[in-house]
Amino acid sequence: MSITAAQCRAARGLVGWTQQQLAEAAGIGTVAVHQFEAGTSQPRRATLDVVRRAFETAGVEFIDPNGGGVGVRFRHRHS
Repeated sequence: MSITAAQCRAARGLVGWTQQQLAEAAGIGTVAVHQFEAGTSQPRRATLDVVRRAFETAGVEFIDPNGGGVGVRFRHRHS
């Protein structure tokens, strides 16, 4: 599943990252994050993959469109 611009913005909100912090965590340029979230460009699959991994490392889980729509949440941590 590829992440959407809305999921990216929501995930940043969950972890409290700026676009700059996301770019640093993912190893990409801030302009790429800004353009993706603004909808002015569609990043390559590899770029979306590193963004997703950065968020997943921070504890974010991406929710598939399972009838209720796509979303993000913190991953459940087992005790």
